[in-house]
Amino acid sequence: MHDTACPAHDGAERQRGAVMSGVEQNVTDPYLWLEEVTDERALDWARAHNSVVVERFASSDRFSELEHRILDMLDTDTKIAYPGRRGSWLYNFWRDAEHPRGLWRRTTFAEYAKESPDWDVLIDLDALATAEDENWVWGGAGVLRPEQSRALISLSRGGADAKVVREFDMATREFIDPADGGFFLPEAKSEMRWIDIDSVYIGTDFGPGSLTDSGYPRIAKRWQRGTELAEAVTVFEGEAGDVAVSAGYDRTPGYERHYIGRATDFFNEDVYLLENDGTLRHLDTPTDASESWYKDWLLVRLKSPWEVGGNSYPAGALLAMNFDKFLSGARDFEVIFTPDAHTSLHGYGWTENHLLLITLEDVQTKLYVVTPGADGWHRESLADTPPMATTSVLNLDPLEGGDEFMLTTSGFTTPATLLTSSVGGDTEQLKQEPGFFDADGIETEQFFATSDDGTQVPYFVIRHRDRKGTPGPTVMSGYGGFEVSRTPAYSGASGMGWLARGGTWVMTNIRGGGEYGPQWHTSVQKANRHKVYEDFSAIAKDLVARGITTADQLGAVGGSNGGLLMGVMLTRYPELFGAIVCQVPLLDMKRYHLLLAGASWIAEYGDPDKPEEWEYLSKYSPYQNAKADVAYPPILLTTSTRDDRVHPGHARKMAALLEEQGHEFWYHENIEGGHGGAADNKQSAFQAGLIYEFFTQMLLERRG
Repeated sequence: MHDTACPAHDGAERQRGAVMSGVEQNVTDPYLWLEEVTDERALDWARAHNSVVVERFASSDRFSELEHRILDMLDTDTKIAYPGRRGSWLYNFWRDAEHPRGLWRRTTFAEYAKESPDWDVLIDLDALATAEDENWVWGGAGVLRPEQSRALISLSRGGADAKVVREFDMATREFIDPADGGFFLPEAKSEMRWIDIDSVYIGTDFGPGSLTDSGYPRIAKRWQRGTELAEAVTVFEGEAGDVAVSAGYDRTPGYERHYIGRATDFFNEDVYLLENDGTLRHLDTPTDASESWYKDWLLVRLKSPWEVGGNSYPAGALLAMNFDKFLSGARDFEVIFTPDAHTSLHGYGWTENHLLLITLEDVQTKLYVVTPGADGWHRESLADTPPMATTSVLNLDPLEGGDEFMLTTSGFTTPATLLTSSVGGDTEQLKQEPGFFDADGIETEQFFATSDDGTQVPYFVIRHRDRKGTPGPTVMSGYGGFEVSRTPAYSGASGMGWLARGGTWVMTNIRGGGEYGPQWHTSVQKANRHKVYEDFSAIAKDLVARGITTADQLGAVGGSNGGLLMGVMLTRYPELFGAIVCQVPLLDMKRYHLLLAGASWIAEYGDPDKPEEWEYLSKYSPYQNAKADVAYPPILLTTSTRDDRVHPGHARKMAALLEEQGHEFWYHENIEGGHGGAADNKQSAFQAGLIYEFFTQMLLERRG
């Protein structure tokens, strides 16, 4: 659940009207009407601004050529069809020019290893959307294990977070009609998980009072096939102030466990085992820790220090214990991983007999295999990993896949490679993506900037070697929130749209992310949020000090929580930038908690209804800090009408305010696509092309 400015709710705001909520009740918001998402007046306003943007940035032959190149890249069948392993089957969701909505399909490993695999198509989403006259966007599939005879398919209209859930028969290739006993949930922020072929756990909108203030399920129920939804049996109820409640079932043979999760805020969750008699057994671990289990083992990844059983364990550590021993009261954990000043745990997962670890060492990945034994856990290197790149482990299936796994590696200028291996076995290349831009001479370097409080903050610079020694047009990207780590990855769009045009690209690793473990994030929550913005501004200054760019030639881009970052750069550090792109942003921090999923992020930002917390929020909230008498760099704001996570009103209102104040701005609203911004590849290509054309005109051409 830890994503971008993250999970959401598609319901109405808790308050509406002409008066702003919070501390200053006497302050009115003249643009509150722009929060009415589908109101025709608001949509007409958005369409009018869209036409200006299209005319300025998306009408030239240069834009069309770039848009088509990006679309060709997204549609090409030469890209890797990344699979998801479930036993002997490899599943994949695929989009291309002939199938813009996509195909859900599967094949065997032997077939997948071929240059041109033969795929068994399960669902043709384009055909389904046409037949049902719906703008379906794929939302995922939950396949019943081990039989793999049924699947719970999630579909959204236009890319929203709210989804319809329908049961699918894998043999007949048809959805099972609810009238014939098929499981079905109407459009909502729902969860449905298999227990067995005739029962599921569900959380959804059951009616008034069944959702949390954040718009997620407050109640978890068990639903039996052949009964009405209203007859589903409640297994747990949370509080309205919680973020969400969920239930699930671990069907590992011999280790079957039912469990409940109650997220009391975005970062804290109580986890319970649900006994057969309906009683709950609380797992007495820190609520901000991440718990997981596999057969006999309980794993606990700490986000804050923990003193238990006479021992002290640091934040970022990974602990292990026999699960039954833990349930009996023992607390003598074995330490599997301990972080240091340069190294954090990025991910982990089980094969049948081993635990694989992915670490970040100054934001570069290393892989290890850890094996439990009679004398403790033994750790050794798993595979060599290239520098200035990210290597990830995927397709672990400990129940049916043995000790096999896959690896994928890519860097800023190195297209992805997919490999297959097993613990102790050979590694073989399965697939290799082609390059989509000329990377000859383009190099990646890592630097560190000193933030205002002395913290060393890393960032990557990607540029042609011929650019060294001469300040040039540069775009820096940032996020800085929710413990989301940003690591090197190939981007054909930025390569075609920016690097190939002579620009320099910068990826920042500011605090708020998880690049150096949980404390890299927790140290800048709420009242310390300003340090995130100080980190980003410090890198901007460092780029100029190193002669990489100048303020007039420096652009910045970020979305969601990163869009808030861009809003703060505009209003607090305008002198550092020549242009800014602000995507699906939070900007009105006085009302963010009242809009869509905003209440779920109070643990990250603070509660503006509390005077002591509005005190620090008010100092950086972009919507409240925009001024007419300050020179701002040109800004492009983008959002989506169908975004039911971060309300489009944030971007709309900020654009209207900047327009009133006379600043140079552009605004574009995608009518579909949800928080991800695009419902299909064509929309993705348009949006990417728009961003790079904006920076080209603002930095490469206007600034000379």
